[in-house]
Amino acid sequence: MRPGANQLRPALGRGLLDVMPGASEQTRPVKIINANWVAGPDGDHGRFEVMIVTEDDRQHLAAPSPAAMTALIALTQAGTVLLWDPADRTLIAANLVGTMPWTERARPGPPPR
Repeated sequence: MRPGANQLRPALGRGLLDVMPGASEQTRPVKIINANWVAGPDGDHGRFEVMIVTEDDRQHLAAPSPAAMTALIALTQAGTVLLWDPADRTLIAANLVGTMPWTERARPGPPPR
């Protein structure tokens, strides 16, 4: 395991160190995910560009493949809690099945009207 791993501190709540093995202390809940699709030549899949904004308002960029983008969209629609670890460029999805108590604070609220 890399130095600094599994040392997530109060940003996500007490006890997270025990339930998120490998997460760095930089891991934060995802607040916003925006995506752009750049068309390629005819017959090409094009290119996706994703901006991930974490709860501390930091912006992180990634360029997932079309297949990875499909999975990312599914995770955003599945009621999961997403966390971004910029140290390893890792998206962590919590609550795939069931609900971890520490995620209650991290759950996004209803969209503003």
